[in-house]
Amino acid sequence: MIKAIVTDIEGTTSSIRFVHDVLFPYSARHLEQFLRDRQARPDVAEQLAAVAETAGLESSDIAGIHDQLQNWIASDTKATPLKALQGMIWQEGYEKGAFKGHVYADAAEAIQRWASRGIRLFVYSSGSVAAQRLIFGYSEAGDLTPCFEGYFDTRIGHKKEPASYQTIQQTIGLSAEEILFLSDVPAELEAAHEACLGVMQLVRGEPVESQDKFPIVADFSEISV
Repeated sequence: MIKAIVTDIEGTTSSIRFVHDVLFPYSARHLEQFLRDRQARPDVAEQLAAVAETAGLESSDIAGIHDQLQNWIASDTKATPLKALQGMIWQEGYEKGAFKGHVYADAAEAIQRWASRGIRLFVYSSGSVAAQRLIFGYSEAGDLTPCFEGYFDTRIGHKKEPASYQTIQQTIGLSAEEILFLSDVPAELEAAHEACLGVMQLVRGEPVESQDKFPIVADFSEISV
C-alpha cells in the first residue's frame, strides 16, 4: 500500500516550458545585477565562494563568477550553487508578481486530494529546495506548500543514482514498497526502481523519452493510490 508519494517537478507536476521559457531566462537576465547588489549578503556570498572554488576563481571576481554561472545556465548544468542563486532570484520575481508557478491543474487537484487523505507528499527535484517551495507556494492554483511534508534536491544526491532514493526512503521512514516516485525521466525511474521504490512515468505529450518497463500515465488523474 502506498503511504507516501515523491514527485519530480519539471515535466511532471509542471511544464518544462515554464522552467525553460520563463524561469531560466529571468534568472539569466537578472543574474549580474543580483550578484553585484547582493554579493555581501551571507547566503549569496556562500554560493559565490562555492562557484569560485569550482571554477578556480577568486570570490571577489564577480565578472568571472557571472560568466561561469551563465555557462552553467546555457548548458543546463545541475550545479548546486547555481540552483541556489537561481532560487534567490526567482524568489524576488515571484514576490514582485513577475510570474506565478506553473502547476498542471490535474497535478494540483491530485496533490490536494492526496494530502487530504493523509498520504505523505514530498518533492525531489534538481532545483533547490527554496526554488521548489516557490513554484508551489506561488502557484497558479494558490499556495500548495501545506500539502507537502518535505523537499529533496541534489544535496542528497543526483537523481539518476539509486543511492539518492535510498537516502530519501530512509529519511521518510517507510519501507521502499510504500513509496511511489513520479517522474517523466526514465533514467530517474530506473534509479528509484533499483532502490525498490514504486515508480510511474508521466508522459504529457511533450518530447520525453518513454519506455515499456514501468507504468505510464498521461496526467495525475490516471494515478490511483
